[in-house]
Amino acid sequence: MSTTNSTDAGSDEFFLLGIPGLEAAHIWISIPICATYIIVLLGNVVVLLVILVEQSLHQPMYLFLSMLAVSDLILSSTTVPKMLLILWFEAGEISFDGCLTQMFFVHAVFALESAILLAMAFDRYVAICDPLRYRAVLTKLLVGRIGVLGMLRSVCIVLPFVFFLKRLPFCGHHVIPHTYCEHMDLAELACADITVIIVYSLTVIFLAIGLDVIFIAVSYVLILRAVFRLTSKDARLKALSTCGSHVCVILTFYIPAFFSVTSHCLGHNVPHQIHIILANLYVMVPPIMNPIIYGVKTQQIWDRILKIFSPPRSVP
Repeated sequence: MSTTNSTDAGSDEFFLLGIPGLEAAHIWISIPICATYIIVLLGNVVVLLVILVEQSLHQPMYLFLSMLAVSDLILSSTTVPKMLLILWFEAGEISFDGCLTQMFFVHAVFALESAILLAMAFDRYVAICDPLRYRAVLTKLLVGRIGVLGMLRSVCIVLPFVFFLKRLPFCGHHVIPHTYCEHMDLAELACADITVIIVYSLTVIFLAIGLDVIFIAVSYVLILRAVFRLTSKDARLKALSTCGSHVCVILTFYIPAFFSVTSHCLGHNVPHQIHIILANLYVMVPPIMNPIIYGVKTQQIWDRILKIFSPPRSVP
């Protein structure tokens, strides 16, 4: 293939392979992925509708939850439909601009969800550690500003990846051994030095996402300290139950991402199929678990769901 410079790279076609080495099992792999995507759509749409319809749920915690549901829908819808086309029909063709767009949404939504989880931790901190000032501090205006700042931060973090990749020359093959476009998989196809992208990636991981994790951990340490100082056993159990659902969501979000990043850093020791499976988990596990965890653990949402879907009782 002739050398392709950065000017005409945008017109090139790339090809997503899916999961190399497991082509014979693609159909079987697609079954749980398709089922998961259906559950993601139904679960997150139901949560959004319940929060929208129920006036009593127009509170900061549930507004953050609705942001999380929208983010989950965007993340899964950006990756899974194309993933299924690859697994079902080997339709892995994707333009360079389309690949950049998919990569942008995957990483931007991931950064946004991290910011939302931090905001939810702050919400629980104020609610438990300073409950008398909760309504004064967590106003709808502040919630809206946090959402906007989270989106701006995500865009500012991810746009440099697009800028760096746009300027790279791609003079070799255009085959991406993955089910969706990740920035490192795309960068590794370039016939140029990608040190800047690697350094910037590590900087984002440690200074943006890493700081989110640290602040979330500090928030929950302070929350737990305040909870165990409560004199009422029922109050302690209620606070722990509420925080437990948040901790479950946080773990299902960060753990798959952590293992995906770790497997990328240790790529020479980890089979590429394992890396791809881990990368798929981090875009599919949080979107399916978030509505399940909140639907089961949050009594107000669960009660409203039961009310909507339970058949009306006949009047004698």
